[in-house]
Amino acid sequence: MAIFGIAIGVAAVIGLGLLAEGLPSSTQSALTAGAADFSVIAKTSGTEGPNGQGGPVGSFGGQELINQTKIGEIQQISGVGSAVGVLRTMTNLDNTTSTTTNSSSPGEANFQSMTTLIGIDSNSISMNDIVITNGSVYSNGANEIIIGKSAAERSNKTIGDTISISNQTFKVVGIYETGNFQDDGGIVMSLDKLQNLTNNTGEVSLILVKASNGADSDELATAIQEQYPDELTTSSSLSGMDRMNQGLDVINTAVWAISLVAILVGGIIVVITMLKAVSERTREIGVLRAIGWTRQRIIKMIIGESILLSLIAIVVGLIVGIGIVEILGSTGMIPGLMPSFSVSLFVKGIGVALLLGIIGGIYPAYRASKLEPTEALRYE
Repeated sequence: MAIFGIAIGVAAVIGLGLLAEGLPSSTQSALTAGAADFSVIAKTSGTEGPNGQGGPVGSFGGQELINQTKIGEIQQISGVGSAVGVLRTMTNLDNTTSTTTNSSSPGEANFQSMTTLIGIDSNSISMNDIVITNGSVYSNGANEIIIGKSAAERSNKTIGDTISISNQTFKVVGIYETGNFQDDGGIVMSLDKLQNLTNNTGEVSLILVKASNGADSDELATAIQEQYPDELTTSSSLSGMDRMNQGLDVINTAVWAISLVAILVGGIIVVITMLKAVSERTREIGVLRAIGWTRQRIIKMIIGESILLSLIAIVVGLIVGIGIVEILGSTGMIPGLMPSFSVSLFVKGIGVALLLGIIGGIYPAYRASKLEPTEALRYE
């Protein structure tokens, strides 16, 4: 019974630890699933930001275009999981005969009336954080578009409506969101279609890059810059990364809180279990005291037994804790949450279990040492 009680405490520490340790990585994976790690833009004067980095992802005012052949070249670089070209421009939809422009200079048009146009292959829209909330994605090469939620509300457009861009009629087949107010006020179509509209065949504004599994995105960005020192630079959405890092800081704090709760629960279970074990052995302890055992010897015996029980309970607790987490994961009861199995976690779990065994045995041992032999012998 004592082993079972302590094993529950160990299982609580290990089980909650597995889930808590996996929470940050699971959350980070969810936040970055499918999305590019960084973008590659043409290296021109005025595009570099702090530490040699470019402007925000998707900046395109006055930016030079990149030859589309660079996409294939970057795709071959070790560590690159995928590379996708994106063409960005702006147009005035209030004037149906207007032509698109690669410049967002306020001097050429009223900026407030300009709409962002994004060209990207339909099977790669997730790389640009584009999520279809209604309808479907467009077909590459067809006169089909998806419109941002803000743009749809502003222009009173919905699925099935048409929009005229550069004297061509496009059908709205979907509505999307990105979380970026500028992009959510824009329109997305296939890359080749926007290239044709803007006479920029074979050119893109930027290249979205996602690192392959296990590759470090920062090192990969540096490698690309070093390979094209005079042509390309890399850019990341600093505000987005800051928000994600702040969110992960909160999650890490929650992980510590969960771990402390697990340790507290485990400690309480160990203390209660050992107190019950001492209570059930009161008469035995009285006999030992009567035949000459000292208080110190009684304390050592109880603490030693507590540690021994903890060692046995570690094995049981590990099996129970891991088993419960695996069952929860396989049944889909914790979707999206990946348990984190690591040597450090098991070492921490074993260390906590032994510590609980020592601490949990101190008070029961102290109580046992205070028993008077005559009272203990009368205990039934």
